[in-house]
Amino acid sequence: MITLYSYPQLFGLEDNNPFGLKVFAFLKLTGLPFEHRHVLDTSAAPRGQLPYLVDDDETIGDSDAIIAHLKRKYALTLDDALSAPQRDLDLLIRRTLDDLYWVMSYSRWRDDRFWPQFRDALLAQHPEIAVEALDGARKYNFERYRYQGIGRYEPEAAYARGIASLQAISNLLGDGPFMFGDAPASIDAAVYGFVASIYFYDIDTPLKRFVAAQGNLVKHCAGMRARMGQSAKP
Repeated sequence: MITLYSYPQLFGLEDNNPFGLKVFAFLKLTGLPFEHRHVLDTSAAPRGQLPYLVDDDETIGDSDAIIAHLKRKYALTLDDALSAPQRDLDLLIRRTLDDLYWVMSYSRWRDDRFWPQFRDALLAQHPEIAVEALDGARKYNFERYRYQGIGRYEPEAAYARGIASLQAISNLLGDGPFMFGDAPASIDAAVYGFVASIYFYDIDTPLKRFVAAQGNLVKHCAGMRARMGQSAKP
């Protein structure tokens, strides 16, 4: 039995973290049966991070490691048709998304213009979360951003970095519908996890305004949701 552990839902999405949403999308694309449990406690997670997966007697952390495990164990063919250059591009896109994560997180927790909307949305959907816990998480994230580097940026410089990553992904996607052709590969689950986490949030950040103006990224979200058996919007 496969069980995915990830952060709680928000704005109609199954996870308010793009890495968990990426794994969720991958599982839905493959049709593997799984249970999805939403948690905040990371004490049982490898490296103390969400998402993680429990598959029978194995516990796997890190979204890329989870997907690699699932492809190997269940002989999934989602990426079998990729050429060697496409596999290299897959890796480079995932690394770009890793960098984009910091800008997305900054927009929610660090930027005083958007933090109140993010906080209030979490509290409205998850009243069991204490205000003090969110304030503590925000303080912790400030430290993470400072050590990672994004916390030393002025907001507009941080968003310019994120928008450059989104522009590159949009350019690579082109007319789509998916990154490498007419059928989704695992990289499309990764792209969806991030783009959907920006586009469907009811918070008007510079990242959201940019995504909304890229017709191919919006179409990709809708196409992925259709492949997962979902409506075009949450």
